[in-house]
Amino acid sequence: MDRYALLAAAMVIATPVLAQNAPIPAERQQQLLLDAAKLGRADLIPAFKAQGTNLNVRDGRGFTPLILAAYNGHAETVDALLAAGADACLADTAQGNTALMGVAFKGHDAIAKRLLAAGCDVNARNGAGQTALMMAALFGRTAQVDMLLAAGADATLADASGRTAATVAKAQGNDALARTLER
Repeated sequence: MDRYALLAAAMVIATPVLAQNAPIPAERQQQLLLDAAKLGRADLIPAFKAQGTNLNVRDGRGFTPLILAAYNGHAETVDALLAAGADACLADTAQGNTALMGVAFKGHDAIAKRLLAAGCDVNARNGAGQTALMMAALFGRTAQVDMLLAAGADATLADASGRTAATVAKAQGNDALARTLER
């Protein structure tokens, strides 16, 4: 059985326990929340909140439930986590990537829109000095580039290697996007 099948099985077992608001040890709650976020189980988020689970817990790689849900394309789970009070602005502890950077990498435009509405710093940088705009440019995510620019992303920022979003787009052969970013 693969990892996601095992996680799904754990959620089947956990769902009735959470629904009854039965006490679950904090460490187990946190792991179940991380698993629920990966699997897109938005329906369980209110129960985790009711249990008092830390909605900003981090997994072994430093990812929060919101980062996991966003990266995996689970828009409803992102919405549920935000509604429950999860912090949309936290970066992972390994690379310093935010949920917004993750969706720029993956191309989840609808989730990017939700995260931008959460009011986080659109120019937040990871450990390499990269921004969500640079990541969107790297992968040719034109819709996200437009959203990020409209939200105030600074296209003139350079990463630790001196690259801007425009130079990243050019390096990928995306001259049209580079011209947009150079305006």
